Amino acid sequence: MRTAVVTGGCSGIGAAVTTRLSADGVKVLTLDLAEGADLRLDVTDATAVRAAAARVGAVDILVNSAGVVGPAAPLWEIPIDGWTRTFAVNVNGTFNACQAFVPGMIAAGWGRIVNIASMAGKDGNPNMSPYSASKAAVIALTKSLGKELATTGVLANAIAPAVIETPMNADTAPEALAHITGLIPMRRVGQPAEVAELIAWLCSDKVSFSTGAVYDISGGRASY
Repeated sequence: MRTAVVTGGCSGIGAAVTTRLSADGVKVLTLDLAEGADLRLDVTDATAVRAAAARVGAVDILVNSAGVVGPAAPLWEIPIDGWTRTFAVNVNGTFNACQAFVPGMIAAGWGRIVNIASMAGKDGNPNMSPYSASKAAVIALTKSLGKELATTGVLANAIAPAVIETPMNADTAPEALAHITGLIPMRRVGQPAEVAELIAWLCSDKVSFSTGAVYDISGGRASY
């Protein structure tokens, strides 16, 4: 049986991934701040993440789904602490988890890493500069990591969803949410279960010649 760690695994896309991977017979450990998480900690705390990895031991799959939208305002009005917190969770959290769990995958000669980026990281959403910039960083991090791992048997890919119906997006400013939803040609938001299907595929043996790639799941919004 393979083992997966899903950060942000107690809600939204992370919860859907937990359900979907479990259906494939994967043992899933949720890493989240929420009560009930298998590994209850803050992904921004590098020491805590490394300690959790040491307790758990080697895992086969890592899905980095923990994230925040951050403040919604024109760039010149963004509070510094809001900018810093958004990067701490979305970028540092992804970095921390990868740094903690990747060595075990390398030693085993097999692994799958899926980082959750966003269409915002490619297009840049207005009044969402912290989120957009942080997700662009996740894309670049994944491309670098994929190249570094290319001969190890460990694959690292990212996905770039458009708006998905999650608790995180429920807190997005209505005008910002309306704008980015209006960019989707299918004229609807995505569902977490739809995203989980793509992630489950990327976590499987069915993917063997793709690493450092970014997979759009956007209802037609993606333009490159």
